[in-house]
Amino acid sequence: MDHTTPAVPASQLDVNSLSQLEAALRRLDGGFADLPAFEAEGEDAAGLARVLAEVAERLRDNYPYFHPLYAGQMLKPPHPVARLAYALALWLNPNNHALDGGRASSRMEKEAVAALARLFGWETHLGHLCGGGTLANLEALWVAGQLRPGTTVLASAHAHYTHQRISAVLGLSFEAVACDARGRLDAGALERRLAQGGVGTVVATLGATATGAVDPLPRLLALRERYGFRLHADAAYGGYFTLADNLAPETRQAFDVLGQADSLVIDPHKHGLQPYGCGCVLFRDPSVGRFYKHDSPYTYFSSAELHLGEISLECSRPGAAAVGLWATQRLLPLEPGGVFAGRLARGRAAALALFARLRADPRFVTIFEPELDIVVWLPRAERATEASRRSRAIFAEAARRHLHLALAELPMELIGPYAPHMAANRETVTCLRSVLMKPEHAGWVERIHAILGEAASVGGSPDDWAASHV
Repeated sequence: MDHTTPAVPASQLDVNSLSQLEAALRRLDGGFADLPAFEAEGEDAAGLARVLAEVAERLRDNYPYFHPLYAGQMLKPPHPVARLAYALALWLNPNNHALDGGRASSRMEKEAVAALARLFGWETHLGHLCGGGTLANLEALWVAGQLRPGTTVLASAHAHYTHQRISAVLGLSFEAVACDARGRLDAGALERRLAQGGVGTVVATLGATATGAVDPLPRLLALRERYGFRLHADAAYGGYFTLADNLAPETRQAFDVLGQADSLVIDPHKHGLQPYGCGCVLFRDPSVGRFYKHDSPYTYFSSAELHLGEISLECSRPGAAAVGLWATQRLLPLEPGGVFAGRLARGRAAALALFARLRADPRFVTIFEPELDIVVWLPRAERATEASRRSRAIFAEAARRHLHLALAELPMELIGPYAPHMAANRETVTCLRSVLMKPEHAGWVERIHAILGEAASVGGSPDDWAASHV
């Protein structure tokens, strides 16, 4: 079948920006011109070239995460300015633990984190960068445990698995709460558990990993008023969508009150266009910094100014991550209606467009409409086992056509309302899942759907699939 393919450059990877990195590196080098000359230990140029060529060859054994036909996991290439600024900082390799290890990069981190806090209306806050959402959530739950010792942490059954694991690491009691038919924390089930007492913290997920579901934050805030728990928002995936102008009204309401959470997590290495790993934890009340208080006489002596290591569980941290984030936010400010916000909205528009095509396609069953930019669907079949088998077959067939998807194992109780015709002969269903987080996806929806159709036809019609499983 002939598909109209959007034009792509001759080189799939950005190589033209290397000259800009060289110019910036020479400018950086000029800042140290007054130092006495010295000769760095020489390197074997031929050896470097040989090893780099081997590295490049090994790295070719990857999915094309940068390409619009990669529509699988939450992987997105960093913006060129982030990649270049990060690389530039590596010539100094700053450490943002103590100021004398990363003077400029520490200040850049504070400025970049403050810009993230302002996204949620926080002019005063405590926060810092860290390796990713897992460690950021760990710090938030650690502080919650200090404030509410001996109490239980609650999160939805579809919250990220790290909350349960982190709670175990921290010695905190954890319980999962049922979800509603849209994969969100069920506020009614939550209230019934709250009424039993002993709950110290509730985790609200704004952008569940599997489905992109957004917990009903306004209702959770109302429950906080009644039951007095601490509310932590895991917005590692969805936090940046506070800038999107094309959210559904109910989802918009959740993001509009995100700043009322006690703490939150956002991952710049997802929608923030940063290299891995770059997560961020934020606390609305700066006084929780008292729990981090410690002394390090061999690292905190150089300045009376706050060292980032004094408000972080991590010690050594890459200053390059802060430099990359600062540079990106300098080029693409986090403002409504800006370039960054527009690109975010285009990814969501792509998800809605793909969802609409799949919903109108009799070969597939769609579950709830995407709240962010994640689409989940499954092949139409008479039995859950057959739908799961077909999902895996389509996943493989699509990959042979260079379309890379993801699979999600979801409980039948979530799928059932959208596929009432399907017999629940297993507890879970293997579904197809796409994360359309690149703005370029908006121009590739038609091609993605066409390839899905080709992959689905390999095993015959839905009637054939059902007949094969009698």
